Amino acid sequence: MNNTRSDDEPKVGFTPYAELLNGRLAMIGFVAALIIEATSGQGVLKFLGLL
Repeated sequence: MNNTRSDDEPKVGFTPYAELLNGRLAMIGFVAALIIEATSGQGVLKFLGLL
């Protein structure tokens, strides 16, 4: 799989780069939620005061 982008590819939408970035940010968010839950003893929504 080639992750380089040429000028003729669209810069918006479901591009491979956008999907890679989205997946990486989702993984960071999931790990952050696990850390918050492990350290505070309550869920993320409760921690944020939404429940």
